[in-house]
Amino acid sequence: MSSRPRLAVAVGDPRGIGPEIVRKALRQPLDADVRLIGGWGAREADDGATRNELEAGRAAAQAIEAAARLALSGEADAIVTGPVSKRALNAAGYGFPGVTEFLAHLAGDVPVAMMLATGRLRVVLVTTHLPLRDVVASVTTERVIKAGRITTDALKRWWGIATPRLAVCALNPHAGEGGLFGDEDERVLRPAAQALDAAGPLPADTVFVKALRGEFDAVLAPYHDVGMTAVKVSGFGTGVNVTLGLPFIRTAPDHGTAFDIAGKGIADAGSMRAALELAVQLAGARGGAPVSA
Repeated sequence: MSSRPRLAVAVGDPRGIGPEIVRKALRQPLDADVRLIGGWGAREADDGATRNELEAGRAAAQAIEAAARLALSGEADAIVTGPVSKRALNAAGYGFPGVTEFLAHLAGDVPVAMMLATGRLRVVLVTTHLPLRDVVASVTTERVIKAGRITTDALKRWWGIATPRLAVCALNPHAGEGGLFGDEDERVLRPAAQALDAAGPLPADTVFVKALRGEFDAVLAPYHDVGMTAVKVSGFGTGVNVTLGLPFIRTAPDHGTAFDIAGKGIADAGSMRAALELAVQLAGARGGAPVSA
């Protein structure tokens, strides 16, 4: 029996670049047993854009469900998911903001957090897919603490970091400048940082630089774009989305379906390759070997 990690790979929306980047990423040897899941199946939907979107959403969702079942049953050590269209998932009746929330539901509605990782930079989003106007009300002390505790646990269990060093990214410019630019950083974020024994809140224009220099093991970002921008600027094409809090390992590339270039053979598979490699490393860490930065 093979001792190599077993990966279940859901290829994503079949209309997008998912199938292509999976094929490209697997051209190089990977120290894992890989099971591919998804695609159009026996026939491709061809009766109009609406039908096409519904069929694509259903195919992508069913592949994710199948991969999750394999992980939950112990038949896979980790899952990797290709890019999907949230619009197509919703058209097919899967009403989740994203794959992170979908997987949390499949695992029994467990609390989860979304991490984006590239090189030594790890960023965890306190809120994910929300309109910016809703962010301030959604960033609560309790929510930051919850994300921090999930992060700390994952860094210990999967990365082998005995005492994780966290930082909290500020919500307002200059961390509010003593209340001049908003009081949320002092009123909401600082108590959370203290409860987590984390640094901050630190301004967004400095905290990620400090993390890249190795001062922190992860940064808690209050909203989607401030965290995603830091990751993509520092490592575009190599970033990996990791769902923390699940009873199994899940990684994914940090980009979308790229419908505009699908089928042209020009998609960059770097992020998918990084997602596969990190899944292998994290699966190996379950055996007690820390994951390198």
